Amino acid sequence: MNKPNLEQVAAAQKANAEVMMALMRTAFNGVERLTALNMAASREFFNNTVSNAQQLLGAKDASEVAKLNSELARPNVDKWVDYSRSIYELVSSMQKEVTAVMESQYSSFAKNASSAVEKATASAPVGGDVFAATMKTMLNASTKAFDNMTAMAKQFSDVAEANMKAASTATTKAVSATAAARRTAAK
Repeated sequence: MNKPNLEQVAAAQKANAEVMMALMRTAFNGVERLTALNMAASREFFNNTVSNAQQLLGAKDASEVAKLNSELARPNVDKWVDYSRSIYELVSSMQKEVTAVMESQYSSFAKNASSAVEKATASAPVGGDVFAATMKTMLNASTKAFDNMTAMAKQFSDVAEANMKAASTATTKAVSATAAARRTAAK
């Protein structure tokens, strides 16, 4: 192996290490944010449980216990929707970060491969132009495939976001309607 090939291999290894470090950093940040979100949700659940238990213990008679029990048994849909939305936003953010790193890496790979094909074409022996044309065709096909994959990932992300918004809106409307019906029934 001559010296330029060793330099190219070293540069490729360095670039791959940088990409892996960026992906690992993104993964650790995501895990850290998910852990913080789950800790906050756990803390809120614990505090609500303690508060509910104190309310039940403070009841003066069986009818008050029954009333409190029915009120406390209702799920807090708004908090669940907020938690779900936060999880979705976290996952979506991580997906965008990983996609950005991968797009950057693929762009660099495509540029380097194209440059290598051009250099190989310039110094190719007789018949080498067929090999170079085949390599260019393969590179173009892989670029199209990567672009299609990126577009599909964006479409899936957009659909998931639209579904999350629709579910959130529907849940909020249902909770509002249920609360209104209970107020009407209580009158």
